[in-house]
Amino acid sequence: MRLLHTSDWHLGRSFHRVGMLGAQADFIGHLVTTVREHAVDVVVVSGDVYDRAVPPLGAVELFDDALHRLAGLGVPTVMISGNHDSARRLGVGAGLIDRAGIHLRTEPAACGTPVVLADPHGDVAFYGLPYLEPALVKDEFAVPKPGHEAVLAAAMERVRADLAGRAPGTRSVVLAHAFVTGGEASDSERDITVGGVAAVPAGVFDGVDYVALGHLHGCQTITERVRYSGSPLAYSFSEAEHRKSMWLVDLDAAGAVTAERVDCPVPRALARVRGPLERLLADPALARHEEAWVEATLTDPVRPADPMARLAERFPHTLSLVFDPERAPDDPGLSYAARLADRSDQQIAEDFVAHVRGTGPDERERDVLRDAFDAVRADDAVREVAR
Repeated sequence: MRLLHTSDWHLGRSFHRVGMLGAQADFIGHLVTTVREHAVDVVVVSGDVYDRAVPPLGAVELFDDALHRLAGLGVPTVMISGNHDSARRLGVGAGLIDRAGIHLRTEPAACGTPVVLADPHGDVAFYGLPYLEPALVKDEFAVPKPGHEAVLAAAMERVRADLAGRAPGTRSVVLAHAFVTGGEASDSERDITVGGVAAVPAGVFDGVDYVALGHLHGCQTITERVRYSGSPLAYSFSEAEHRKSMWLVDLDAAGAVTAERVDCPVPRALARVRGPLERLLADPALARHEEAWVEATLTDPVRPADPMARLAERFPHTLSLVFDPERAPDDPGLSYAARLADRSDQQIAEDFVAHVRGTGPDERERDVLRDAFDAVRADDAVREVAR
């Protein structure tokens, strides 16, 4: 059976205020063409179909178009909700849409109920594990303390229990939306840390033939059987070096996996340039970036006059301007943002405690801070679901 594994469409998202709906429509067209030209048997979409719980109308219309075009090919599609989606909204009409071969899996309680498809070698069971927000699903999975590993492990127990009751030789595919240990993150993914931990070990998914992951935006291989497709488009300059693609995966009669990448269309190249303004304007080596979307980091000790206008003369698609004067880390002139770069909310709070009273929090106090941040994030998730 041949699968096309994709995820993280983020329909409705912009790139530094540049609308991406046209590029997203081009990707959908490319997806449909790939399905047809590569004789794909089933499409799997591993979450974050939309960029937010209440997407704009244009994004909903594009999703509707994608569903109609995929259904028109007669090729089944299995799709889960991600942490950016409203599972309840995405799942509206799932029972009816199911009849058209579009299988939306957004209910955590249904993790152990697969979509079963067949090829000449027998059945393949597709298990959809939508994004499992620990605070919201801990009761469903009867875990004593909410955490990503605990709820995913409980969901996979249901998957393995169902698979054990099926005919010998039944192959299996799991769709999941999670941060798996060994994956490389980018700046455009929403933080899902719970209890100080965001990642889960790949071993949680042992016992199935292929795991189609979503959430991280870079295409990557965790193991031969556990892979991220990544997002089809770049949504931050941290993805400038990404090769955007989908996985074309073949499952043989015994469940062995072979996979190759299918590149996605690139609306415009990304470039990150760094240095004093005058050098950026004059360096001939940067000519290749003149038609790219550019993030320019200026290292001038004093902010130059009209930097954006001057950069735009050479790089007309400059979208981001960062000032980072070259200073020692303890320089009092270092910006607040620079001092906080790469520090989590938990670390910033602990630094504040240390600054106020002269000593950092002890282990009990760190737990209190961690629980407070988890409670706020969980409350945000509940509010978003309820919108």
